[in-house]
Amino acid sequence: MDHHSSPSHQAPLESDKPYSPHDVLDETAKTAVVGLGGGFFLAAIRNAMSKRNVGALGVFTRGAPIIGICAAGPAAYAFFSRTMMNLREKEDAWSAAFGGFMCGGVLGLPSRRMPVVVGLGSAVGAIQGALYFLGGRIDSFKKESDEFERKERIRRTTRLPVEQTPPGYEERRRERIKETYGFEINPVKATVEGSQ
Repeated sequence: MDHHSSPSHQAPLESDKPYSPHDVLDETAKTAVVGLGGGFFLAAIRNAMSKRNVGALGVFTRGAPIIGICAAGPAAYAFFSRTMMNLREKEDAWSAAFGGFMCGGVLGLPSRRMPVVVGLGSAVGAIQGALYFLGGRIDSFKKESDEFERKERIRRTTRLPVEQTPPGYEERRRERIKETYGFEINPVKATVEGSQ
């Protein structure tokens, strides 16, 4: 008897599909624009809540640091995480953690203290790495999708086209409505004459 020492099933590889490189500059620019929008929103709220009359352009003059940090942090995350993914040619939690470290470092720069920069970088990097490792969920690891459950959900939530209704359904429905409510429904065709 010849026994193989390998297990009966192989552990799945990290990615079955080949790596496709990211367009780093495009993703960084898009992320920076979204960050600019968020920073502008925060600066506008801060300007509106001000007790002094600062004017409409105070959003840009007083809120410039907020707008800049809100754009630079996410842009740093996108740039460094995608660059690391491209250099290593794989998408994993280490790339997300490195991007998170850089993002946290940028968020800590206004304090001008190195322990704050390293601490924020470590915290954001750990959170980003953990989120990527857990599949974008905080409560559990990546769950295998149950095909039967998905098909049951689709079956319950989608309606059948009129052409696929069981034969005799309209007659039984008319009889039930007449028994229950006491009035008769005239049959209506689902298709308009001459439309086909």
